[in-house]
Amino acid sequence: MLAVVLGLGADTFGAERPYVVVGTGQTKCYDNQREIPPPKPGQPFYGQDAQYRFVQPAYKLSADGLTVHDQNTGLIWQRSPDTDGDGALTRKDKLTLVQAEALPAKLNAARFGGCSDWRLPTIKELYSLMNFSGTDPSGPGTDTSRLTPFIDTKFFKFAYGDTRTGERVIDSQYASCTKYVGKSFRGFNKLFGLNLADGRIKGYDLKMPGGFEEKTFFVQCVRGNPGYGKNDFRDNSDGTITDRATGLMWSKRDSGRGMNWEAALAWAQAKNTEKYLGHNDWRLPNAKELQSIVDYTRAPDATGTPAIDPVFDCTRITNEIGQADWPYYWTGTTHGHLLGGGAAIYIAFGRAAGWPSGPPGKGGGLGRGGFGKGPPERGGPPASGPRAGGPGAGGAASSRSPQFTDVHGAGSQRSDPKAGNPAEFPHGRGPQGDVIRINNFVRLVRDADGSIRTR
Repeated sequence: MLAVVLGLGADTFGAERPYVVVGTGQTKCYDNQREIPPPKPGQPFYGQDAQYRFVQPAYKLSADGLTVHDQNTGLIWQRSPDTDGDGALTRKDKLTLVQAEALPAKLNAARFGGCSDWRLPTIKELYSLMNFSGTDPSGPGTDTSRLTPFIDTKFFKFAYGDTRTGERVIDSQYASCTKYVGKSFRGFNKLFGLNLADGRIKGYDLKMPGGFEEKTFFVQCVRGNPGYGKNDFRDNSDGTITDRATGLMWSKRDSGRGMNWEAALAWAQAKNTEKYLGHNDWRLPNAKELQSIVDYTRAPDATGTPAIDPVFDCTRITNEIGQADWPYYWTGTTHGHLLGGGAAIYIAFGRAAGWPSGPPGKGGGLGRGGFGKGPPERGGPPASGPRAGGPGAGGAASSRSPQFTDVHGAGSQRSDPKAGNPAEFPHGRGPQGDVIRINNFVRLVRDADGSIRTR
């Protein structure tokens, strides 16, 4: 049995699988803006991430303090991306892609941690480290004292971006070996990375704005369990798809329409009432469950398909500029922020689109995308201080119009406001003008073995 060969531990529910999807670490429930007591069945917002019991990481630190073993996934990690060995995590530890690709050979030659089979992680392996008890610091300010990163710092070393050297607080992106199959609108190659400061997966241009400097990342190598992240889909010919690698069963079809987050949670429960496809234990997937079915070899602008195995049906939509595209899909996971719980996680199976504009490195709002029209917690301008899109900031005064593009790559994980009017964000929000849809689609999931996971 593969799990025995790999030395994988049994998960909470007794199954041994090559691709154990660990939980997100989210323990709090939220409404559209703030933390709430756990809702009961039939109440609004019932069925979100924190109301289910998921397999949790089972980390064990090595005796020499160099590596961390997750006994559920079978993955063994470097404890720290401290590449220069000085004991501190700084900008100097970050590597270009070429340097990152050379790192495993160096570790193997040195038998780091007593082993010689280190590799760069895939984006699915890297995402196993994500912990959604973190808080998104996106916005003005450099104080990190009230922030929580999206990784378990009891076991792993972490640092926010060094603002003293010109970095942003959120500049804590970790490299994977998963390359985006297309290119950025500037023509640069992109690499999927995990931001453990702000809790997102994005495809990052390998050249910085302007094209003269290479993008650098923290790098944490991994070893063990070569089966992790590899799906084994079976069409059950009854409207369901089972992934025998993860033990999850999915609806073959999606919701066919978009809805806000509260409605998405309610839609899942309504499907249980009608015993949809013969089952009454469907749920909105958590962020890690939904990301587990992304196919990173596919993207609309590269393959003309959504980023998902064709065994699934994926509703075709018309996007904001009239292109054939595919939806964003809600998860039951809230994207925590210092301002509250007003955003929820989605995965883009079509273009992870944005409206980047302005001169390279500048633009309206918090970056090239500009502010929305709402309050600060909804992507609007700061409550006080100058509007960053004003004259001289490359925003409203910029001579360059916003350009709609797959700014982060199909397969990215971002977040949307849970409710509201997408028209308030005509050119998106955030550093790259991320498209805000709010009314996202749903694909249901359940445990193939019928395990009861409600708390």
